[in-house]
Amino acid sequence: MQLTKNFVKAKNPCAGGYKWFIRDHNGQGDYQAVLDALVADGRVSDACWLLDQFGPTDAVLKLDAVDAHAIVFAGTLEVRMGINVDTVVRAGRSIVTGGGIRAGETIMAGENIAAAGNIASGGDLRAGGDISADWGIETATRLDCGGNVRAKWDICAGQDLAVTGHLHAGQDVQAQGAIKCGQGIKAGGDVRTEKEIDAACGIQAGGSILCGDHLASGWGLIAGEDIRAEGAIRAGEGVQAAGLIEAGAGHGIYAGLSVRLDAWSACARVVAQARPEQLVSGYWTDPEPGSPN
Repeated sequence: MQLTKNFVKAKNPCAGGYKWFIRDHNGQGDYQAVLDALVADGRVSDACWLLDQFGPTDAVLKLDAVDAHAIVFAGTLEVRMGINVDTVVRAGRSIVTGGGIRAGETIMAGENIAAAGNIASGGDLRAGGDISADWGIETATRLDCGGNVRAKWDICAGQDLAVTGHLHAGQDVQAQGAIKCGQGIKAGGDVRTEKEIDAACGIQAGGSILCGDHLASGWGLIAGEDIRAEGAIRAGEGVQAAGLIEAGAGHGIYAGLSVRLDAWSACARVVAQARPEQLVSGYWTDPEPGSPN
């Protein structure tokens, strides 16, 4: 794609960026070449703005490794080993690497992000498609994914964690903000957040489910240890914990919200070490002798 001054001006660029384009490129240039030049000149935010305006390409860039201040590529970025940047790694389509990804500020892709190692961002982590890591995923601020998020280790976000699809972690899922999931959440360890948790389907944790606000699941809740929330606990089906189930002071526990009353004994069971005092709805079942619950 060839950019011209009229083409760029129609997008209402900032004065500084437009002057740079006229001065350094005489008001014209290849799309990717302009992106590369902006990054080389330290104008990474301008490069990201340009990608936002003109969108992705079908180009594929294959590299052995990336160790740079930043990289902004309009197509798919394929890196055989790892990616290590001081600020931003961004692709208009996908980012795929046989190693890990580390960025000081932002990791962002219009489609998928896949790493055979760890994914770590000092700021946001965003993808229009899936995010997957053979190790862990960690972002200092927000994690925002338009597909599924999967990691064999922990998934941690310093602020909100928003996933359109499924959220699966081999170990813990942790967030300092809210967790919102368009499908189900499954973790080998704890699911823990300082704010609310809202999952359209079920939540299953090998450890505890711990929530600093309201806890809501469209299907059921299952935990290998405790289920605790500072607000209300709401489940479309049953709530089961090997430990205790506790809502916040003044709040209730509501199970079976999406189940017919005549099916509560099978589909809205509430199981824990002790009957929750705040249980408002659901079919309480004493744990069977010798069972882990």
